[in-house]
Amino acid sequence: MPKDNSIKSVLIIGSGPIIIGQACEFDYSGSQAARSLREEGIEVILINSNPATIMTDPMMADKVYLLPLTVESIEQILDENTIDAVLPTMGGQTALNLCKEADELGVWKKYNVRLIGVDVAAIDTAEDRDKFRQLMAKIGVKVAPSHVANSFLEGKEFAQQIGFPLVIRPSFTLGGTGGSFVHNKEELDSALERGLKASPIHEVLVEKAVLGWKEYELELLRDQNDNVVIICTVENLDPMGVHTGDSITVAPAMTLSDTAFQNMRNQAILMMRSLGNFAGGCNVQFALNPENEDIISVEINPRVSRSSALASKATGYPIAKVAAKLAIGYALDELKNQITQTTSAYFEPALDYVIVKMPRWNFDKFKGANDTLGLQMKSVGEVMAIGRSFTEAIQKACQSLENEAVGLGYYGKSLMKSDEIVEYIKIPKWDRIFRIKDALMQGVTVKTIAQATGIDRWFLYQIQIICTIEKHLAEYTLANLPIDLLKEAKKHGFSDEQIARITHGNYTEDDVYEKRKALGITRVYKMVDTCSAEFEAKTPYFYSTFEN
Repeated sequence: MPKDNSIKSVLIIGSGPIIIGQACEFDYSGSQAARSLREEGIEVILINSNPATIMTDPMMADKVYLLPLTVESIEQILDENTIDAVLPTMGGQTALNLCKEADELGVWKKYNVRLIGVDVAAIDTAEDRDKFRQLMAKIGVKVAPSHVANSFLEGKEFAQQIGFPLVIRPSFTLGGTGGSFVHNKEELDSALERGLKASPIHEVLVEKAVLGWKEYELELLRDQNDNVVIICTVENLDPMGVHTGDSITVAPAMTLSDTAFQNMRNQAILMMRSLGNFAGGCNVQFALNPENEDIISVEINPRVSRSSALASKATGYPIAKVAAKLAIGYALDELKNQITQTTSAYFEPALDYVIVKMPRWNFDKFKGANDTLGLQMKSVGEVMAIGRSFTEAIQKACQSLENEAVGLGYYGKSLMKSDEIVEYIKIPKWDRIFRIKDALMQGVTVKTIAQATGIDRWFLYQIQIICTIEKHLAEYTLANLPIDLLKEAKKHGFSDEQIARITHGNYTEDDVYEKRKALGITRVYKMVDTCSAEFEAKTPYFYSTFEN
């Protein structure tokens, strides 16, 4: 289906101020969408209340309105411009909620404006917890046992029926705002009150908590012909119980069996096709029981998301850009693959590298804040690292955090004993990954750590590889360090500064650099081609590594 030529002008709704729980990834998506539509000769009008974004740069759109994100502002813009369609999927939950409110007040109908990229029914189904649960039951996708409550007493009654532990999920919120876990009846009253207050429609889902299950996210695109592609499958290193924005995430998924992956993939496609008749992007989250690989759906977001921005950078596939073109009528097979520039966009990226996203917290700036990670997102940013292996990528991510870590370690080296560390890591905190490494260095077993944290053993064995190399490095000075060990350390992401600190002697980062340079151990640059070299890639997007 070719481009819809009746769409001459589009209003893009931004996400408003950058706050904890809704960060600048929507600015990235909105900017991509604006550029994509202007390439097609479409006039782009943009509203965002935040001037401190790239999206609101005058070069990004034909007109930029720095106005509060309210229905009144929308009406003002529609009065002053002739607008054919509105694209609300680039501004996060804020934009979807505003779009829905404007629809309920008849604004779009009054001004004869079409909704593209999503439809109101899809927003309703995805964000209204009861409607989502009913749709999943209808299409045969499992969900956790749950009930929707619109009052405090209703919530208490359902909680008694389901039993503890529970999770309270407010409807129509972003970043887990107002959500919480309830482990006993003493915590229930305050959790219910907080959730009902956070929801703009005064509604919460009281759901059986699947704490300890593994968590996955899939990024999908669908066109008007109902073609669906899965751009990226992301695995959360942290199990269910930590908001995905606060989790260390890895792409591609590392610990899925092929059977579970295909099952998850089929269910995600079924969910998106069942959600409504629209073309655009979608994010689906699943929980998987590590004991038997049972899968339940957690939620579906009919918009680009935080994970979409990560997936775009991780795969080189410009999700927001393509989603905008799908919204104006193009089919996936009509669009050019931005990576190869010869094949179509109707393909699924294949990665021959590993991506690690690591959140960044600023608890030191929020004195007295609870630093335990849970349903409500607390990170203020994130870093993304690319490597040939998980070990390399996780070390590169740690080195990018700007918090004195020079790799997976050396951030306030733990003085705790092994039994104290095991107790400490049972509760997810910002520094848990560093303390897990400390525990392994002290000889705590992978089995013990897996039981304490719920983290898959595969990830823990990878961290153990880092520990083993570090222990070997500590046996040498830089002068007598074997070349094979130095090569191995660099392949697994050890920085020059890290090696200087670990080896015996008073060495500097420059000393290590000169040593490895003299031995011919230098970094190489590999292209992010997303086709695993099946087709020639044209994207000038590289990452450094020490693996040839």
